[in-house]
Amino acid sequence: MTPKAKRDFLRVADLSGDELRQLLDHATAMKNQRRHGGQRRSLEGRSVALIFEKSSTRTRVSFEVGAFELGAHPVVLNSRDMQLGRGESIEDTARTLSRYVHAIVLRTAGHDRVEALAAAASVPVINALTDDHHPCQILADLLTVRERRGSLEGLRYAWIGDANNVARSWVEAAERLGLALTVASPEGYGFKARELPANVWQVVDPREAARGADVVITDVWASMGQEGDAEVRRAAFAGYQVNAALLADANPGAMVLHCLPAHRGEEIDAALLDGPDAVVWDEAENRLHAQKALLEFLMR
Repeated sequence: MTPKAKRDFLRVADLSGDELRQLLDHATAMKNQRRHGGQRRSLEGRSVALIFEKSSTRTRVSFEVGAFELGAHPVVLNSRDMQLGRGESIEDTARTLSRYVHAIVLRTAGHDRVEALAAAASVPVINALTDDHHPCQILADLLTVRERRGSLEGLRYAWIGDANNVARSWVEAAERLGLALTVASPEGYGFKARELPANVWQVVDPREAARGADVVITDVWASMGQEGDAEVRRAAFAGYQVNAALLADANPGAMVLHCLPAHRGEEIDAALLDGPDAVVWDEAENRLHAQKALLEFLMR
């Protein structure tokens, strides 16, 4: 019998719309099991390598805890402490780790690095963030919207801010699931038209994007590695803060999502993070449940 080809998750587009929905169903079931004291140790006896070439809080903890709760052993690796830090190629690292572990999770800069790792590895590879994509975050975001609204369909989504890795993954999710998404970015910080499917629109005015929206999403104006441009970006994004004034144009009770960490008072008003209706903490928690479902999907 020919072995089944291994699956990787490097970008949202690696899954079909049906697979995304099934994964979210499974994440919901796993979350409910955890809340009621049940743990499915479905990956007992397996190991997962977690390689971090960029700093992390939510991604590292959620993957480490998630692997442990599924019965797998998480092996957390800092690239500076590996032979990667002394010049070993990412391909040789992939081939070696594939002999030890059952999956590899990588958080890095260039998307070409996670692609090279996946091409050389014989075990599933998961993108835990690159400069181009952040697919695991979008799984948590979708799970949060569905929990709060009961469905992903029939809603209007607005991205306010830089066309960064999270935004790009949201565009792919919108394409796969048929969601109506409007992206608002300053001139020079948006997507190229050819990058957008027919159900995603791009505007410059953030109020235009927020008008009639049910879900408003934002992120920092300067991502990791762009700190040197922070002042220039603050000037360019003035007027793009998600706050009560902007939400006045959205539908009543619109959800506000932020992947965190947030720069309070810049891209988002702190009141939206600390208020009783804040959903960002559910969103952060859902990283755990969505990634547990993803690990099972790829490793079983």
